[in-house]
Amino acid sequence: MARVPLITDSERPDLEALVARLKSARGGRLLNLYRALLNSPAFAAAWLDFNSTVRFSTTLDAPARELAIMRVAILNGADYQLRIHGTRHAASAGVSAEQVDALPDWRAAGIFSAQQRAVLAYADAMTSVISVDAAVHDELRAHFNSQQIVELTVLIGAYNMHTRVVRALGIDAEPETLGG
Repeated sequence: MARVPLITDSERPDLEALVARLKSARGGRLLNLYRALLNSPAFAAAWLDFNSTVRFSTTLDAPARELAIMRVAILNGADYQLRIHGTRHAASAGVSAEQVDALPDWRAAGIFSAQQRAVLAYADAMTSVISVDAAVHDELRAHFNSQQIVELTVLIGAYNMHTRVVRALGIDAEPETLGG
């Protein structure tokens, strides 16, 4: 249960334009995360802009983005992001249900490409130990250019923030994601 009020569409008429923008950017829905962030309208607006850039204004391929996001969610115990990305975004990004299921123990699964394994190892290092050793970075460099490495680094950092905010505020996933 959320630790702050989840603002509804009609609750704050003064936020009508922002709510419309949030809904437009997120498939017509006012997600629980944004409902919580609307307690600080400036943060809700900035969060939308930043996270939209991190996810959609990148040269990374869609599977790399989604795998990184879901791996960070798993490592941080953030069911909110894992459910949303696993049910709404993974398949359309080219991540199979088998890959989603294998993410908790991805190293033992033989279903990820060398590039995807490099992404997952990088997400693990950034999330679990923060410092990335040379071998992990060298493997990433074998698959990505400098721009893509910066984009992946910021994406992983952003989703570490994302997952921690959701966990700290106790924000639950939307009901339609609970069934998988």
